Amino acid sequence: SGSSDPYCVVNVDNEVVARYRDTVPRWEGTRRSAGSSLGANHLCHPSRTATMWKSLNTFWGEEITLLLPRGFHSLTVYVLDEDTIGQDDVIGKVSLSHQQISAEPRGTDRWLSLAPVSPDQEVQGEIHLELRVPERGHPRMLCCHLIEARDLAPRDPSGASDPFGRVSCCGHTLETAVIKKTRFPRWDEVLEFELPEGELGEAVLSVEVWDWDIVGKNDFLVEFFLDTLCPGPTRGWFQLLPFPSTTEEQGGQLGALRLAVRLLEDTVLPPHHYHLIQLLTEPVLCPAQSPEGTALAVLEEVTSGESQQDVATKLVKMFSEQGLAVPLLDYLTTRELARTADPNTLFCSNSLASKSMKVDVHEVGLPYLHQVLKLVVNHIFEEKKYVELDPSKMELSRGRRISLKGSLLEVQVQESSLELLQGYLGDMVDAIVGSVHKCPLPIRVAFQQLCRWVEEPFPSAQHQEAQYFSISGFLFLRFFARALLTPKLFGLREQHAEPCTGRMLLLLAK
Repeated sequence: SGSSDPYCVVNVDNEVVARYRDTVPRWEGTRRSAGSSLGANHLCHPSRTATMWKSLNTFWGEEITLLLPRGFHSLTVYVLDEDTIGQDDVIGKVSLSHQQISAEPRGTDRWLSLAPVSPDQEVQGEIHLELRVPERGHPRMLCCHLIEARDLAPRDPSGASDPFGRVSCCGHTLETAVIKKTRFPRWDEVLEFELPEGELGEAVLSVEVWDWDIVGKNDFLVEFFLDTLCPGPTRGWFQLLPFPSTTEEQGGQLGALRLAVRLLEDTVLPPHHYHLIQLLTEPVLCPAQSPEGTALAVLEEVTSGESQQDVATKLVKMFSEQGLAVPLLDYLTTRELARTADPNTLFCSNSLASKSMKVDVHEVGLPYLHQVLKLVVNHIFEEKKYVELDPSKMELSRGRRISLKGSLLEVQVQESSLELLQGYLGDMVDAIVGSVHKCPLPIRVAFQQLCRWVEEPFPSAQHQEAQYFSISGFLFLRFFARALLTPKLFGLREQHAEPCTGRMLLLLAK
């Protein structure tokens, strides 16, 4: 048809790790063997984004959070085309090394050209070896103990290989025995190399793994380089790399993927190291004291717009574990009110108070959101009605009736669209109003406190609705409306909305 049905899969060190966890727009890590070649069997369907049907210009907008080991080597995003019959086609990939990601502390957000994917080069594997270099002696000998390897690529029709190791150092090459029919060979062989005097720091060790063939050339599997040899023993599992590709750059012919990646490396210490928690909770536990100069006040002042969301998320989680989420919101709200002269601008800016209230409502209220909106959202997706109120955007051919007068047809489309929107909106408002008893108690307590704090500095009659505007700003603008715009990111649907349904959701949110 001239289009594709693309979706993405995230790999870390050749293991599928992205799996949609729950209604929160996050992802959790899962472990999977890297032993099979790239394809539908390896990139299983639970570990992927949504499929965008019949699209060459795709927007996913999905956020992925991965808990990774510190020693990971690379992150790769594969773009595939889903096929109803047969295996899914691999369109291309984008790979970022650990060094590339960590070089941008604030993260990177850019377009990256898709690179071609060769199934033979995607499987890497690991090798277990030990290196020993004596500190003294003449001549000095390098002892390379090749113990075993795992997750090697299958090169034979049987689904296995006949691997052997080839080690090169200082112009000499030695090989291990061939282990037949396995992807997990165990050699347990020691290969010795004589090191020239004074060239220890310049010596380069190359370890290659090949598949032995009785007929024709042996097949290359993977390789490993160590460009610095140090005296003493070195032992462990080392990542194997594919053979360097000789394919020319595609120059963007496969398309491009816009990717925003940020690496956060945290060190978690025993609880007694965290005196900061006591300093942060002190002004909340003792509100009678002047807040100026406290750790929490200083943190609020120095937090910039770029990091406010991260700081608010960590503060709400930290205070929630102490049972102090509502006092924290009280503290931030009173400070926000002290800085606001016009109630119409209250909580409109991206302050720490507004971010923290938003995080608290989202953390606690997602099950409640599903109870209220899921039924109506499902009806909207299933009925797939066409609506449009803007005459410049109308597709008159999709009108329910045909008229020779275009203006009359526009009026008819507007009237039928308005009727549909009012019907759906009425169902949602009824569901929200009738769900008071289902609203989680922490949210109700937080809003009750918010209402009281807003009412005190603005007691006049002209500002009597300020308390309700402040609540609706969080409950409707930042909660219900956002979920309605992107129901997949809130777990209300498994797929993004089609353009027609997306327009319906946008008009309802407005």
